[in-house]
Amino acid sequence: MIAPLRLRGLGLLAWAAAFAAATPVGAQRTARLPVDRIVAVVGIRPILASQLEERLVFKQSQGLQLPTDSAGREAVKREVLRQMVDEELLVQQAERDTAIKVTDQEVRSHYPSEQEFQNQVRLGFGTVETWRRLLAENQRRQILQQRLLEGLQQKGKLKPIAPSDAQMREYWEANKGQLPKRPAVVSFRQIVITSQPDSAARARALQLADSLLAELRRSADFASVARRFSSDSVSAAQGGELGWFRRGQMVKGFEEAAFSLRPGELSPVVETAFGFHIIQVERVQPAEIQARQILIAPVISVAQVERARHSADSVHHALAAGAVFDALARRYADENEPKLAETVPIAQLPAPYQHLLAADSATGLKPLLQLETGPRPKFAVVEITKRLPEGDLAFDDVKDRIRANLSQDLAVQHYLDLVRRQTYVDIRF
Repeated sequence: MIAPLRLRGLGLLAWAAAFAAATPVGAQRTARLPVDRIVAVVGIRPILASQLEERLVFKQSQGLQLPTDSAGREAVKREVLRQMVDEELLVQQAERDTAIKVTDQEVRSHYPSEQEFQNQVRLGFGTVETWRRLLAENQRRQILQQRLLEGLQQKGKLKPIAPSDAQMREYWEANKGQLPKRPAVVSFRQIVITSQPDSAARARALQLADSLLAELRRSADFASVARRFSSDSVSAAQGGELGWFRRGQMVKGFEEAAFSLRPGELSPVVETAFGFHIIQVERVQPAEIQARQILIAPVISVAQVERARHSADSVHHALAAGAVFDALARRYADENEPKLAETVPIAQLPAPYQHLLAADSATGLKPLLQLETGPRPKFAVVEITKRLPEGDLAFDDVKDRIRANLSQDLAVQHYLDLVRRQTYVDIRF
């Protein structure tokens, strides 16, 4: 997939990362140690010169390269300090919101791997514990900002601001040299037909789900029941644990039921295209919940698989004969599967698509594709509409992403401007 564009400003918690030729951190460390002083004040909190130096070292561990000339280094320091002021404004706003909490466990879960951590320690200064403290504080502040911005978006207080064509072009010119090559991409439309259980299998699955729910209400252990009965092998191995998720990540019926529950409460049996679910919410935070599930998926017979295959064949023949795609999609398509894919990197498609495209580079209707061979096979009728080889990215390739990034960045900057008017800010750099 095309690498995300990096905003020059705050963006959605993105830190700037592109400057010429690095000065080795070790050389900075031994050359001079600045006398600590206040370089900015935000509200009643100072930002110290030592904190600015720490942030520069941290950013260098993530790839920032400092210019070799003194004027260039000063410009970088001013930009980093501006970002620190913006960050402090957001953190203070988040800390005032009693609904926003960040636990030590969440901070630890965002730590890098041990090898990455050791690499960063070698690039840093001070002791291992000093570096670990800095990483933990940075993670805490990032989570606070993220939750504040997400909450503002949900409340309609952080509406995207459309950038002008000139702003988009300016951003493109400033960043195009940092973009990777465009990968080989493909656009296609498809109708995915999923094997469905017959009425008897569905009734048996529902009966089992109802009986398990009754046992759970009589204090049966949820994790044990999930390990024994759940059809979702991944979550079943974890006692039904799904982890944290937000709205938009789960299918509609499951999501509606999950977000209506209080911590510890069991849902009734919820039916989705995957089967019958029993959901229990464990923890709730603004915009996300932690939950677990037991999924009882009806058994799909060989006859039902062949029925789905026959339907897919019929759709394929109809499209080849000139039938209207949208009409067929409304009648046959699995609503949980995408119907359109625009400029998707071929290397990121599931294996069946990659094999199909490797064997045939032409556009048009392709042979029937079987997507899964497990308990619920799916069949896809795929029509390739565009295909591009690897090459340099053009403005048109990324303008939609530039527009989305800049519109969010402008919204955040507008919010920061409003906060700044209400907060004492003094830059003393």
